[in-house]
Amino acid sequence: MKKIIFALMLLLSSVQLFAQSNDVEMADALRSNGKIYVVVICIVLILVGLLIYLFSLDKRLKKIEKKSSDKN
Repeated sequence: MKKIIFALMLLLSSVQLFAQSNDVEMADALRSNGKIYVVVICIVLILVGLLIYLFSLDKRLKKIEKKSSDKN
């Protein structure tokens, strides 16, 4: 019974995908003006910043773990 309900929920959620149109007017306007590159660069910069932050946080955590294991 749970499998049938789950399958129906998935089927109903996929019906919404067919209702969407394929036209993305904002992206077309940005692409025609050449501003899409600015958007892409901003997204890349944000992701690179997040990755740098996560790697530096990982290094600091490794140092703390190493100090903690040396004390014990």
